[in-house]
Amino acid sequence: MPTFAYVARDKSGKHTPGTLDAPNKDVVVQQLRDKGLYVTKVEEKKAVTRAKEKGAGRFQFMQGKVKLRDLSIFCRQFATMINAGVSLVRCLDVLEQQPSSNRLKGVIRAISSEIESGAPLSRAMAKHPRVFSNLSVGLVRAGEVGGVLDETLDRLAGFLEADMELRRKVKAAMTYPVIVMIMAGGIVIFLSTFILPKFIALFLELGMTEDQFPAPTRLLMGFSNFLINYWWACILIAIGSVVGYNRLRATKTGKRYIDMIKLKVPIFGSLTHKISMARFSRTLSTLLTSGVPILQAMETTAGTVDNVLIQDAILAARAAIREGDTIADPLAASKQFPPMVVQMITIGEETGQLDAMLEKVAIFYEGEVDAALESLTSAIEPLMIVGLGGVVLFILIALWMPLIAIIQELSG
Repeated sequence: MPTFAYVARDKSGKHTPGTLDAPNKDVVVQQLRDKGLYVTKVEEKKAVTRAKEKGAGRFQFMQGKVKLRDLSIFCRQFATMINAGVSLVRCLDVLEQQPSSNRLKGVIRAISSEIESGAPLSRAMAKHPRVFSNLSVGLVRAGEVGGVLDETLDRLAGFLEADMELRRKVKAAMTYPVIVMIMAGGIVIFLSTFILPKFIALFLELGMTEDQFPAPTRLLMGFSNFLINYWWACILIAIGSVVGYNRLRATKTGKRYIDMIKLKVPIFGSLTHKISMARFSRTLSTLLTSGVPILQAMETTAGTVDNVLIQDAILAARAAIREGDTIADPLAASKQFPPMVVQMITIGEETGQLDAMLEKVAIFYEGEVDAALESLTSAIEPLMIVGLGGVVLFILIALWMPLIAIIQELSG
């Protein structure tokens, strides 16, 4: 029997909202009239829910992305309240007041409406793929089936926190080089477009011709003239490069080519590979520990690894499992998984402790990522300083060489 949401006015003129189960709207109106109420509005609950979702969708579009921190807090608090025996709807009502993200509040409101309509939590979450990934939905579905929703939500919160920490470390390691490169570019542009032209004008006034300028000065002059006269071309080149890269990455062949380069770039390629191994191991371990079927877990894990070559290896292993083979052999044949990872997976399959072995692999590679980031940061700092110093030194030499030549000529 459908549920109808209504707004009715009593004899004193007070408006009272409520819900009522009835075969149709006419029955709702009649029952409320029998109670001495005048119905001002009545709608089927599903229609109300769809309207809320539509409004929430527009509201979410206006807001930014939901941060991993907000999601991890949401999952941790959700797990705590479920463990305490609080109903799902009541949990969501409380959680709606907690997060700082307005978008997450709107999503929680929409999920609560879905659950009130009889939908399971996993299905309600699946309607918001930009907020809840396939991993999150899969873990929640496994928790619902196994009756351990609080444990899976707590495990999901731990996974999100670990992923957030990994991203934070990578971002922190990359922040310094980016800042130094921006500063270096700014210094070069300032010296080339503002300082150099004044020196060149001074040299020409002192009787020196452009043919008499040393090679470094002529080279810098050419660069300065290009920046001054064709600055718009520099902007177009930068925009074209970004657009071209995004279009290339949007194609299957282009993304494969880019991902292959990412794995082969010196220093950074090794770091990218270790991050992928850590994410693969952590994700698959979390899913298997939560009771997600192996085929579904492999498919979900492939979606969380941002590299086509490694994704293909995971999906090939999934296809092998479906045919009754092991996971390790296709991973070893792909050449994308180190022997240590393959051996640990083999041992896990043989002993029936694949989730535990993957957990150990994840811990190992997360430690490797930490060590690699620390080494990278320590190595980049002096290299960037030397590089920036070299650029500034070249510009100073290009400026001073003509001046020295003029001074020598005047002295002679």
